[in-house]
Amino acid sequence: MDAPWLVVGLGNPGPRYEGNRHNVGAMVLAELARGASATLRQHKKAQAWAAEVRLGTAPGGLPGPRAVLARPATYMNVSGGPVAGLVNFYKVPLEQVVVVHDELDIDFGAVRLKRGGGEGGHNGLRSISQSLGSRDYLRVRLGVGRPPGRQDPADYVLSDFPARDRTEVELLVGDGGDAVLDLVQLGLEATQQRFHSR
Repeated sequence: MDAPWLVVGLGNPGPRYEGNRHNVGAMVLAELARGASATLRQHKKAQAWAAEVRLGTAPGGLPGPRAVLARPATYMNVSGGPVAGLVNFYKVPLEQVVVVHDELDIDFGAVRLKRGGGEGGHNGLRSISQSLGSRDYLRVRLGVGRPPGRQDPADYVLSDFPARDRTEVELLVGDGGDAVLDLVQLGLEATQQRFHSR
């Protein structure tokens, strides 16, 4: 049996964090689950909420590739344990691990993709890299922009998107979901060409 993809949306648990910039990865994951008519449930072996799905539609109208949609049930900075637990449980190869996360160094509203590289001060990514023993997983990076003035970046990502940005946030979440679907079906280069040229 071919191994599934693992798509992880990063965020902090609980209603207090739901609308935070730091939770935009989890927002994309919720959108993907809705699109697949799936409900995330507590996983029996990993500290995560997860659902097994088919992502999108393959050529000829067939169901898309198998995937596990997951959101760690832990706080962001200890996401690695749950991700490693899911990788081991489903025997997911590193090249099929996709982490969807917020990115300060990308303009608000833009989506960028890459494999590997540094963590840019993102504690969720750092935890995942440590737990997997590698940085060579795929990242779908959702631009939240830099904080204004001298605002502390940590305070900025742990604050909600302002109401005036609601439409932009919906577009960003939609684009993030589309990027994941393209990535698992068309590969990294084709998806980069589509999203990086915008």
